[in-house]
Formats: sequence, C-alpha cells, structure tokens
Amino acid sequence: MSRPQFSSQWATVLTMTGMAIGLGNVWRFPYMMGQHGGGAFLVMYLLLMLVFAVPALSAEWAFGRATGKGPVGAMAAAFGRTPGTVAGIIVLLSVLVTASYYSLVVGNVAYSTWFAVRHGFAEQTLDAYQQGLGNHPLQLVFALLVVLASTLIVIRGLKRGIELANVVLVPLFGVAAVYLITAVLRLDGAFDKLAGFITPDFSRLNLDIAFAALGQACFSVGLSGTVGVVLGSYLRRRQAVLGTAVTTAGLDVMAALLAALFVVPAVLMFGIDMTAGPGLLFDTLPHLFSLLPGGRWLAGIFLLSWVSVALLSIVATLDTLTTGFGELQVLAPLRRWLTPIFGLAIAVLVTPIAFNPQWLGMLDTVFGSGMFILGSLLAIAGLGWGLGKKTTAHEVDPDGRMPWLVFWIRWVIPPTVAVILIGFVYTSVTGSH
Repeated sequence: MSRPQFSSQWATVLTMTGMAIGLGNVWRFPYMMGQHGGGAFLVMYLLLMLVFAVPALSAEWAFGRATGKGPVGAMAAAFGRTPGTVAGIIVLLSVLVTASYYSLVVGNVAYSTWFAVRHGFAEQTLDAYQQGLGNHPLQLVFALLVVLASTLIVIRGLKRGIELANVVLVPLFGVAAVYLITAVLRLDGAFDKLAGFITPDFSRLNLDIAFAALGQACFSVGLSGTVGVVLGSYLRRRQAVLGTAVTTAGLDVMAALLAALFVVPAVLMFGIDMTAGPGLLFDTLPHLFSLLPGGRWLAGIFLLSWVSVALLSIVATLDTLTTGFGELQVLAPLRRWLTPIFGLAIAVLVTPIAFNPQWLGMLDTVFGSGMFILGSLLAIAGLGWGLGKKTTAHEVDPDGRMPWLVFWIRWVIPPTVAVILIGFVYTSVTGSH
C-alpha cells in the first residue's frame, strides 16, 4: 500500500506547526520559562532551537522519508531488525504515556472553554472554576472527550482529518493570540513587568537550564524519534526538508513568544508565582479574562481556538502510535482497528492520572523531555550512521550546497544531545545542581 502524502507545502507546514503549538508552547513554554530563569532560559532556548532543533527536525523528517516507514520500520532499517524494533517500541510506548497525560491537560482546556462560555470568568465565579478544575471525575470526562475527538480525526485519515484540522485551526489560534496580547499589554504596568522578567541574568545558567531549554526546543518542534519520523514519511520527494524545517521552527518560536507575551505579564500582574509549574496557565487565564473588557466572549473565543489546536497534539501522537505499531507483523491482522485500540489505551492510562494530577510535572519531565530527546537521538543516529552519509546527504542536502549540515547531523548533534541527557539523568539521580 502506498504511503499517504501531504497535499501541499503550506498544508505540511501548518500540520507540523499545529502539532507543536497545541501544548508545547501555550501550556508548557511559559511555565518552563518561569521555572528556569526567565530571560536566560529564553536566550538558551532560541539558541538551541537554531543550532540543534532545526537540524534535528530535518534529520527526523529525512529519516522517515528515506525509509518510508514509522519509528519501528525506520529504526529496524537503520539498526537491524531486532534492536531497531525494540528501540522503536520503546519510543512509541513513551509517546503513549505522553498522549495520556496530555489528554488530561487538553481536557482541562476543554473544561475551561465550557466554563467560560456557560458561566464566564468573574470575581464571583473564580472559586467555582477552581473547584471544577479540582473535580477529578469531571476532568476525566473532558479528557475522555478529547481522546474520542482525536480518535475520530485520525480515523478520517491524513487529508480529510489531520491535515484539514490543522489548516483550519492553526490560523484561528494565531488571530486569537495576537488579540489577547494586545489586550494584556494595555494593562497598566504590564509591559514594564514583562521587560524586567525577560531581561536575561546569565549568572543563572547551569546544566539544568540547558537541559530544560534543549528539551523545550526539541519538544516544541515535535522531536521524539516518533511523530517527526511518521510526518516525515508523508513528505513529498521534491519538498526541501531543511527549508520546511526552518519555516516550521520559525512559526513555532513565534507561537511560543506569543504565549509568553500574554501569559507572563498576566502572571506578574496578578502576583502569581512564575515557578508554579504545569498549573500556571490555569491559575492565570481566569483572572486575566475577569479583568479584560469583553472578557467573557474573549475567553470563549480564545479557549475554543486553543482547545482546538491543542487537540492536534493528541491527533499527531495517536496517528504515530497507529502507524508505528501497525508495522509490527504480530499486529498486522488488527491494523484497521489500531486507532480505536490506542484511543482506548490512552483513555485507560489517563484515568489514574486524572485522579493524581500532581503526577503531571514528573511525567512531563521524564517523557516530555527525557524520553523524547532519547527517541530523537536514536532517529538522528539512525539517519546519519544507520542509513549512512550518502543517504543523509541525499535527503537533507540533495544539491550538495550545505555539506556542513551532513557533518552537523552525524558528528555534532548526537554527542551533544547525549552529553546533556546524561548530565540531566545524573543531576536528577544525585540531586546535585
């Protein structure tokens, strides 16, 4: 059976960007920035995005396009059948865990949207909103609705489901975010507080911040050795991998900065702790909308656009699970049923997480950063060393104009990412900083 392909370059970029914007920027970027040094983290993030994330993204896509397969098949082609299959299964299981806890976060956004439309955010409704956010069965219901919607989109296929959803929803989110930034920065003193926070203090830089920034840069563009490989396998042969990666990363950075520009000043204006972690956004937005003129309808529009685009993250991971595990011969008879099967698996996994939301920070550190970087490292090594220099050059530099890129992918990115990953594991185990 032939591999499905994106219908156009614009659809490709929007799909790649939508997968990343969903949660990596709006939910994750502001609290990661708050926990890791503000402006210093931002500078490190932008540097690592350019130096590592863009070439690594090109490599993941090239790996998928060169093999025409998902993570299991691609890694088997690069490392040999048995070790490659095992590696592919491991990174896919990481994606399964990530999809489960992200479904809960997207469910929180869906609940916030419903509350904004039905009750509105005002001083007298904030307590009720927070009580609902802490109602574990209620949040589980919204998470399960997210999983159901994602499953239905993936079942519709690449063009009629995944691609169409991204082309419609990503621009909608951008318009809503720009309007919200304008409203926030008009609050008295908001601009000064933002400027003070993002002014970098480079004395705060350390290995933890470097790892966090690298993890955010990699996660932000969807590096994991899984989703990028599957999406890369949908790329047309004539489409330039590096150029598409640069455009995608640029839009992704823009989305991260848009998120920071309205979340950070709002947090500082309301005196909320920037190091609050995964719950930061849900502590901030209700207060913001309660103060803004027309906050009720503005909250409804923005949160609806956000929950829609956030859904795309789950869609991408579910499609990856279906494609990746569908390459296993033992699952071949079930191939047409894999999407609902993994939708059900995500629903089962999200249940205990919904009743223990304090696990979110730990799960996001281990899987959203650590395991995703490990998976990306395997994919990049699979392209550069498993498939070899000739294939790498053919995929990322077919005209021979950028020999440095092939060198960078083979010799610089893998050892650097490995050192930072090992350093993070060491500091996590020993508790040293």
